[in-house]
Amino acid sequence: MAEPRPERDTVAVVIPALNEALRIREVVLGALAHCPNVIVVDDGSDDGTADCIADLPATVLRHARRQGKGASLRDGFAEALRRGYAGVLTMDGDGQHDPADLPRLLASAQRHPRCIVIGARLRKRAAQPGYRRLANEFGDWGIGWGCGYRIADSQSGQRYYPAAVCALDDVPGEDFVFEAQILISAARRLGTGVISVPIESRYQPADDGQAFRKSHFRPLRDLYRITSHVVGQVWGRGDVIAEYRRTRANPPAIDDPSGEFAAAARRDAPVEPR
Repeated sequence: MAEPRPERDTVAVVIPALNEALRIREVVLGALAHCPNVIVVDDGSDDGTADCIADLPATVLRHARRQGKGASLRDGFAEALRRGYAGVLTMDGDGQHDPADLPRLLASAQRHPRCIVIGARLRKRAAQPGYRRLANEFGDWGIGWGCGYRIADSQSGQRYYPAAVCALDDVPGEDFVFEAQILISAARRLGTGVISVPIESRYQPADDGQAFRKSHFRPLRDLYRITSHVVGQVWGRGDVIAEYRRTRANPPAIDDPSGEFAAAARRDAPVEPR
């Protein structure tokens, strides 16, 4: 039986939210403009996050206490599967993912069925704080090793997951570790590929009037958790060197049919002195 085609009406947008009263309404309205099926998972917020969107046509699931991003995604996936959706688009509730990029991820999912699609922060990466950029690059190295192929921006939370990936059970890891592990589990258990769609980084410059909540991601703590978790799995499979060589031989798959990323890369490249 053929899998249902991912369309705006046949997928859901899942938004994990922890104390996102500052931007959650804007995020949900933006998501609704591109997809009528929005599921917000309020992870024990105490700032009235759910109240900010009570009048909007979105499904809100609430945790009585904080359970972490992994639990929020699992619950959002389960609700989407219960409703029969063909896949799930995810984005964070803090406003740093642009809802206008959702159609681009969905279009890529249509071109690359049975693949996870990542909104990769590849354009204007200079806007990304240096410590975050280094942490992301290190994470890409480790998570790619776990998957068996290299990935561009493996830690971006703006993604598309096919229903088969959402249905994976026994995916270990909590908080941000879950987002790393589900890439590995999908690659190893389902043979799922990962496609990266270039998007712009949305970080707040010092002179920017926009307000963003401080990220819940803590580079040192969370990267250590992700890396130690992934290294344990790679080591447990054995033949570590052969796995590493295989991974390095499979470059990141970047879906850029318009050549937009290549053009942006040329614009952002430093000018060599003559």
